[in-house]
Amino acid sequence: MNARRPTGSGCWRESGSVRPHDRGCLVRSGRHTTLPYGEEPPDLVIGLDDVVVIDLGPLLAASETDFARTVVLGDDPVRKRLCEDLPEVFAAGREAFHAEADITGSQLHSKVKAHAAKAGWALSGWHAGRLVGAPSAANAPGTPADAYVGPGNDRPLRRTVQGGWRAHWILEIHLIDEHHGFGGSYKQLLDLV
Repeated sequence: MNARRPTGSGCWRESGSVRPHDRGCLVRSGRHTTLPYGEEPPDLVIGLDDVVVIDLGPLLAASETDFARTVVLGDDPVRKRLCEDLPEVFAAGREAFHAEADITGSQLHSKVKAHAAKAGWALSGWHAGRLVGAPSAANAPGTPADAYVGPGNDRPLRRTVQGGWRAHWILEIHLIDEHHGFGGSYKQLLDLV
């Protein structure tokens, strides 16, 4: 197999299989788990007592979606708690989405941020998710604020988008421990699963 490693991804894929919106996957560890997506840090060796984030970018009807999970190597109780809290904060966000028919991106972002803080973590980045098909890198040129689950989105998440399709969302929980310099991610479709 003729394989190439996409820049900064840490994952291998067969040469020629890259599609326009297909970024493959990202693998981050250590201090790189605190960085926002879109930044490409230098390679870093995974440590024995480390946090590892695996972020896949599969396609759904030719639109990039996101799926991320975090694993912890070693026995550090704080890192293990982060790994346990990630799906709980995601579940709280999903529950808030289902509880309010007209919830806006700004309102859901506030609720996710509050759940993260209650668990003792900071929410990394300015948003907590995005519209399926919107660029994964926040602040991509030409992408409106209402394509993200963030403070600038005062539109209801349940709406019709261009082309007459129902909007579908990816909830992106990216928690960080600001004092110890590590973080983790838990991402998946918010409303289709």
